[in-house]
Amino acid sequence: MINWRLILKILGSLLCIEAFFMTWCLIMAFAFKEDDMMAFVMSAALTFGCAFVLLYFGRTSDNALSRRDAYVVVAAVWVVFSFFGMFPFLIHGSITNFTDAYFETMSGFTTTGATIIDDVEVLPHGILFWRSLMQWIGGLGIVFFTIAVLPSLVGGSLKVFAAEATGPMRSKMHPRLSTNAKWIWSIYVLLTIACGLSFWAAGMDWFDATNYSMSTTATGGFSTHNGSTVFFHSKTIEYLAILFQFLAGINFTLLYYGIVKLKIGTVFKNSEFRLYAVTVLVATLWIAYLLVTRLHYGYEPAFRSALFQVVSFVTTTGLSNDNAGMWPHLTWMILGVLMFMGACAGSTTGGFKTVRVSMLLKVLRSEFQRILHPYAVLPVKINGQSVAQGSLVSLLAFFTLYVVMLLITAGIMIVNGVDITNAITIAFSLISNVGAGLDTNIGPVMSWADLNNLCKWACSFLMLVGRLEIMAVLVLFTRSFWKEN
Repeated sequence: MINWRLILKILGSLLCIEAFFMTWCLIMAFAFKEDDMMAFVMSAALTFGCAFVLLYFGRTSDNALSRRDAYVVVAAVWVVFSFFGMFPFLIHGSITNFTDAYFETMSGFTTTGATIIDDVEVLPHGILFWRSLMQWIGGLGIVFFTIAVLPSLVGGSLKVFAAEATGPMRSKMHPRLSTNAKWIWSIYVLLTIACGLSFWAAGMDWFDATNYSMSTTATGGFSTHNGSTVFFHSKTIEYLAILFQFLAGINFTLLYYGIVKLKIGTVFKNSEFRLYAVTVLVATLWIAYLLVTRLHYGYEPAFRSALFQVVSFVTTTGLSNDNAGMWPHLTWMILGVLMFMGACAGSTTGGFKTVRVSMLLKVLRSEFQRILHPYAVLPVKINGQSVAQGSLVSLLAFFTLYVVMLLITAGIMIVNGVDITNAITIAFSLISNVGAGLDTNIGPVMSWADLNNLCKWACSFLMLVGRLEIMAVLVLFTRSFWKEN
């Protein structure tokens, strides 16, 4: 039986937090004295009001959160947060269409970075700050943030964390989950501050530095300028963006050991990190070679453009310093593989995750060995630890669902008039939470506004599915989930 009163209580408490963040944007709007102040006043008031209504209906609940309740909470939080998060856009008039506003907000919270706004430079500063703040909140997870700040709010927080966390394997640095969450969020905040200060020192003003730091460390990709980082015409800023995107793609538990514990060796000994770093290096050199030989780039511009796009795609950030849609088609294939692969589990990135790719490769190797040695015991090991058979079954199920969701979404796009190249790259981009396409019609230098409403709703659902790694959402659509026993 679903504990609806407890779910309403949790949703109401979380909406109070969302309304609190809206007041930050109100302060930003007030500081710049622009026309978006009333939009945030009304949005915050409406969100606070609905939060109190939910808290009232959930006031008599207990804190016995079951695993089933946890999955409902996690899915509902992302849907409800996106619903209330779109009010500033609609009330201000930045976006006038309900579907477009929900798409933009879901894209923000899931750190996808796909935008239907053609000209972001006309937006007031408060709205721009809200777009970046949405991505920063969603970077490590809305509920995970709550566990760090208000651990007593979510009874059964371990079940909620399991429903929202990314990756097939969990690593802990402290026995208490709330302590883990606080350390990880501390690393996240530290990385954001370091990124912002670096951008500011490199020539950005404080507003751009703040927004780009949140977007970069959340691996989201929303920009305050139409040209993304190209607007600044600065090699230093581009290299800094590369560095912080790469760092945000590392498992935050590893970053904790490397930054707080000063155990750098632990980072380099990790098999997932090594595969992640080697993939970035090989893909960069390959694409740089193609840019030099086929498009006659200079050596340094080719290396910088290749490295930027490789890191942006593998970390599913979506920032750009070049138009990859004009590159040779072979580079599209390379970037598409990176988009699918993603960076490390336990980071802010989307995608299939490097550790899953490593596990799949090792499963394939074991199967080839089993053909030659049918009675041999061939365990799959990650970082020296054997992976349980149940985890391998879950991996194959996840891979199957990943492919099925890609095909269904691409099919919907094609039926609605999208060409096959864009349909496939849109599906890849959204389920991986990248937000950048490869064709010249939808990609780093264009918006997604031309898609019809049905496609946008399908895209919004796929962004949510990609952020919560498919299983946590699709389990809600199974008959067994809603059975009492």
